[in-house]
Amino acid sequence: MTHDPAFRVGVIGAGRVGAVLARVLRDAGHDVVAAAGESDASRGRIEALLPGVEGAKPTEVARASDLLLLTVPDDMLANVVRVLSDSGAIRAGQVVVHTSGRHGLAVLEPARALGAPTVAMHPAMTFTGTAVDLPRLTGCVFGVTADDADRELTERLVADLGGRPMWVPEDRRTLYHAGLAHGANHLVTLVSEAMEILSAAGADDPAATLRPLLTAALDNALGHGDAALTGPIVRGDVETVRAHLADLLANAPQTLPSYLALAHATLGRAATDGRLLPIRAAKMAQVLDAAEAFVAAGTDRR
Repeated sequence: MTHDPAFRVGVIGAGRVGAVLARVLRDAGHDVVAAAGESDASRGRIEALLPGVEGAKPTEVARASDLLLLTVPDDMLANVVRVLSDSGAIRAGQVVVHTSGRHGLAVLEPARALGAPTVAMHPAMTFTGTAVDLPRLTGCVFGVTADDADRELTERLVADLGGRPMWVPEDRRTLYHAGLAHGANHLVTLVSEAMEILSAAGADDPAATLRPLLTAALDNALGHGDAALTGPIVRGDVETVRAHLADLLANAPQTLPSYLALAHATLGRAATDGRLLPIRAAKMAQVLDAAEAFVAAGTDRR
């Protein structure tokens, strides 16, 4: 729990992230005074996670708070900051924080020009927007960007959220976010497609089949990087991969583009670190290229 004076917190964008962060700040001793959310789902989150907090218009939320949490979608953030600043809802000394991974401080410049300390504070976590998320923030890394004068304030906020700060330079915010999106969002797509392939193979519970394998693969990859690679690509099993491609085309064609893209990426990494002899790598590349050409030709015919 915070030992410093508590903030009066307002949250604009009570989506999956905003409602959860506001709840954790409330549990840390801050006073959540208002929340804005337009959808029925957002209003439901306010009721479930922030009981007693009234829904309000964004300008009303901003005027009521001395810590304003902006958890709106990335593409809306600049407009929200501009409108709030131009309307007089943001004032000098008010702390304005956004949770976008992509954006840094530049998007908050209208608020900073009014004398508001500004912080970019992105949790490296996936959210459901329910109480399930609350314990997940313990130990979570937050990608943070702030002026030197606001460093102590930023560290305090991250600590109150149970997290750990990772300081990201302003010009590396998008790169930071791309790493997280590539790892987490694309993982969901990959796992979903793997379950579709197993279902086509007759698995009654593809998730149960994959869970121990994927858990071990993830742990190994996080601990050892490319050294954790196993499977037909790194072994140079050309005919196995050729058979994969044929069966995917016949039974789960929607998964073939991503299989080919990831097979190419895996092949490049295995060849670069010397685990796959050049002659085997060349044969594997020929099989993948031929499959890509076949898929492309089929697409062109449509």
